[in-house]
Amino acid sequence: MGKLAGKVAVVTGASKGIGAAIAKALAAEGASVVVNYASSKAGADAVVSAITAAGGKAVSVGGDVSKASDAQGIISTAVETYGRLDILVNNSGVYEFAPIEEFTEAQYRKQFDINVLGVLLTTQAAVKHLGEGASIVNVSSVVTTVTPPGTAVYSGTKGAVDAITGVLARELGPRKIRVNAINPGIIETEGAHAIGVIGSDFESQTVSQTPLGRIGQPDDIASAVVFLASDDAKWLTGEHIVASGGLR
Repeated sequence: MGKLAGKVAVVTGASKGIGAAIAKALAAEGASVVVNYASSKAGADAVVSAITAAGGKAVSVGGDVSKASDAQGIISTAVETYGRLDILVNNSGVYEFAPIEEFTEAQYRKQFDINVLGVLLTTQAAVKHLGEGASIVNVSSVVTTVTPPGTAVYSGTKGAVDAITGVLARELGPRKIRVNAINPGIIETEGAHAIGVIGSDFESQTVSQTPLGRIGQPDDIASAVVFLASDDAKWLTGEHIVASGGLR
């Protein structure tokens, strides 16, 4: 029996990359998983198929976390399908990089709407269903401490996620709901390939500064999220676990 047997989890932005790996890892430990997607229904359905083929339970649901009605719909799917909610992983996120002279208002609003407002709205929808022992995991980023050039907007969003994590840990602690963040370093995902990070000089430079000598894989983050979601982390709240191979 897995360490999450009987639990119900929602993972936002789970049609690919880190979110997909998290959904599969939670299901492998026995959780019933709601796989949220914003645009790629095919990707989310593929994740569900992989989970069910392995003997797990999962359903997919579309929804834009930056819209209150969609966030509510995502959470309602979990409760209506499985009767409860125990774990929320706020993984939905976007990133666009530009120097300060070139960023646009549209880039700012898109990133803050999804990366920050999305966390708040989905959590707001979820908390009324979360009980004692529940776990919220916010996916942040190592950029909050590494602060690379050209990431003022993106790093700003993740700094907000870190602050929100601390606030909600205090706010929800009396209800015995834990709130933690996982802060990945560079991870090899479809998105990282799409923007040209993989195979670039930036990747080589990053690896040279990483004590463990490689970039991360989605499974590296998924296993840490399983830990935070489980009773193994029952005495942890308000923490920010930097999962970057030692990159600081």
